[in-house]
Formats: sequence, structure tokens, C-alpha cells
Amino acid sequence: MIPAVEFGLIYGVMALGVFLTFRILNFADLTVDGSFTTGGATAAVAILAGWNPFLAILAGFATGFAAGLITGLLHTKGNIDGLLAGILTQIGLWSVNLRIMGSSNVPLLREDTIFTPLRDAGLMGSWASVGIFAAVVAVITAAIVWFLNTDFGLAVRATGDNGPMIRSFGVSTDRTKLITLALSNGLVGAAGAVFAQYQGFADNSMGVGLILIGLASVIMGQALLGQRFLWLSVAAVVVGAVLYRLIIFAALEVGLNPNDMKFITAALVVIALLVPQWRAAIGGAIAGSRANRGAGGADAVTPNTAASASSSNDPAQATGTMDGKVKA
Repeated sequence: MIPAVEFGLIYGVMALGVFLTFRILNFADLTVDGSFTTGGATAAVAILAGWNPFLAILAGFATGFAAGLITGLLHTKGNIDGLLAGILTQIGLWSVNLRIMGSSNVPLLREDTIFTPLRDAGLMGSWASVGIFAAVVAVITAAIVWFLNTDFGLAVRATGDNGPMIRSFGVSTDRTKLITLALSNGLVGAAGAVFAQYQGFADNSMGVGLILIGLASVIMGQALLGQRFLWLSVAAVVVGAVLYRLIIFAALEVGLNPNDMKFITAALVVIALLVPQWRAAIGGAIAGSRANRGAGGADAVTPNTAASASSSNDPAQATGTMDGKVKA
């Protein structure tokens, strides 16, 4: 269970990158599958070349940043649909990643990584390491919340909400899209660099299907915690990533086939998307039922009162009562 939480926190950084494009910019970016591997491949090759592991993570961030910048340029300057631009970059990165690594797999089992001190101290695989992971991810989360509350961050949020409106105020939406896509994939690349060091190797297929995991993390976390406040919306993404890994861990523990994990991920995303709609539909049905019962009760008062009045011995009194009720 502890490694599942550690995996979830690493995936949380990747999910924060997906959050920036999917929720904030309202941009379906599929570059993630390629930029995650690019970051991991860059970090692995840098460590083998004798780089400091932390500098290797920065290198992974830089290559992911460049990948997101390419997608942004294809979309903004090349007028290519955003979805297609991400797919084109992702496909191109498959060959680029192979060029970076020189093979389909680069092992790091005997190299020093950022986790080597933790392993030497016997902290890996314990709640102490989880606490360290969580503290680092909390700092990154706070940095993103701060960024989104800056003037440029507000412009990015406005670009995702209403691009034509923010352009009318003189804001370059091309610039906001370029920088946000680059930052998003930079975070994804950094997560890939950390992941490669965590698992002890970089592989060209390590990012396949990762966009689905990122979307599952964003959707499940925000369905659970909501989006009332910005900080809560951002923190929910990390919670969703950890929850996703715990669900996968539980699925494997009960004996499900590992080959079914992609299907389980897709099912989780579908459920997370449908549950809020079902909840709203059920709430609307209940409210409508209550309103109908209330209206029916009010309408039922007049005939009963009129009937009792008409049964009175005084016809004039009965007539007056009925007229009064009708007027009311």
C-alpha cells in the first residue's frame, strides 16, 4: 500500500500538469504520453553521464517544456486543432525518445538517484518517505495556486473560460496558451524524470496511456472534493492521483488480471464523469417532486372548503364562502 501512495504522489505532479491544460486552459492536450517519457529518458541519460540527480530532473522539466512549446506553436502559429497538435507531437516524441536513450530501455539500478539517501537510511517504503513525498508535492501545489492567482495566471484562467472576451482586453491568448502548455508538459516531464529514478529505469513505453491516468486523477479528485475554491480544486488533483493508485492496488489485491487495468482506468473515468450528472438529475427530480406535492396540497384546500361550506344550512353563507375562496 505504501508504494501505491508513493506512486500516486509522483503521478500527482503529472496530474497537476494535466490539470493546467484540461481544466484551466480548457485544452485537450495529448502531448502528455510523449513528454512524460521524454522527461524520464532525459533524466536517465543525464544520470548515466554523471549529472546530479536533481539537475537531471531539471533537464527532464526542460525537455518536457520544449515538447509543450512545440504543441503550442503548432496550435497557435500553425492554426492546427489543439487535439491534433498534441497527437502529432506525441507521435514525433516516440522517435525522439528512442534517439535520446539510444535503445528502448535505460537501466539505473546501480546509479545514484534522488532516492538513494532514503534507501540508505532505510526510509523507502515507509510512511516517513510518504511524508517527504507529500511535503514536496504540497510545495509544488502551493506554487501552482500562487501562479494561477498572479496577473498572468488570471489571464490564463480567463483564456480557458472565454478567449474572445479576454482578447478584447488586449491579452494575447496565443502567449497564454504557449506558456501554459509548456509549463504543463514541463511538470509532466519532471514527473517522468522522478518516476524513472523511482523505478530504476526509463522505458520508451512508460508514458503510454498516461493521459487517461491524468484525467482520471483530475476528474475523480474534483468529484470527491469539489471545485468551490481554487486551492481545493488544485489539491483535489493530487488526492485523485493517490486515490487512483489505491484503487489499482486494491484491484490487484483482489486478484484482477493486470491486463485489465486500462479497462478499469477507463471505467473509473466514465463513472467519475457520470456520477455528478446523476447526482444533479436525482436532485432535480426530488426538488420537482416536492414542488408538485406542495402545489397539489394548496390546490386541494379550495374544493374541500367549498364543499363544507355548501353543505351548510345557509345558502348565502355557502355562496359567499365559495366566492371568497375563488377570489383568493
